[in-house]
Amino acid sequence: MKRRKSLIVILSMVSVMWVLHTASKNFIVDPELTSFLSNKDIVPVNKNLWMVMIRIHIILAIVALMTGPLGLSKRIRNKKPFLHRWNGRIYILAILSNMVPGYYVAIYANGGFLSVVGFWILNTLWLLTTVNGYLNIRRRKIAQHRKWMLRSFFLTYANLTIYIIVAIFHNGLHFDYGISYIVAVWSAFTINLVLAEFFIRKSNI
Repeated sequence: MKRRKSLIVILSMVSVMWVLHTASKNFIVDPELTSFLSNKDIVPVNKNLWMVMIRIHIILAIVALMTGPLGLSKRIRNKKPFLHRWNGRIYILAILSNMVPGYYVAIYANGGFLSVVGFWILNTLWLLTTVNGYLNIRRRKIAQHRKWMLRSFFLTYANLTIYIIVAIFHNGLHFDYGISYIVAVWSAFTINLVLAEFFIRKSNI
């Protein structure tokens, strides 16, 4: 019980802090994403379309980050099942809607082909874990539903993991930015899924 509550508190705090950072950086401090574009290996063919897609991608990811911790709350699940169900629907819809912009912006990822493949794998895993979570609750397999949704939610943190790894490799160890990004993308879904499995085993979520 304590482990589950601790996990939810930690994930909630990280979500709020990352949402505040992401929203302020991309919509207030640098709304034209000038800094982000300056590191691009390949300039988007249609910059306006890319800007629309990346903004949709960011907004939907923020929605997923904010609804995810509520879905893990046993208190809400037991005392307010209606809220739990609608919160889950919003979370799932945000991820499903994010697939098109997610795959599109991945085409222009730093690091070239290897990063693109890594992002497409990440997006596919994000989609599959979420869909599996939904299908299991439809089949009344509650324990499996919770496990798959936890995996899905950990993948929602992939962008944060990428940010941290790029900072370590590029800023700390002075690797080339493109190489740092490739390492970060492939590490993100690997590390986050390993962490998800660890918490599934330890927290009895």
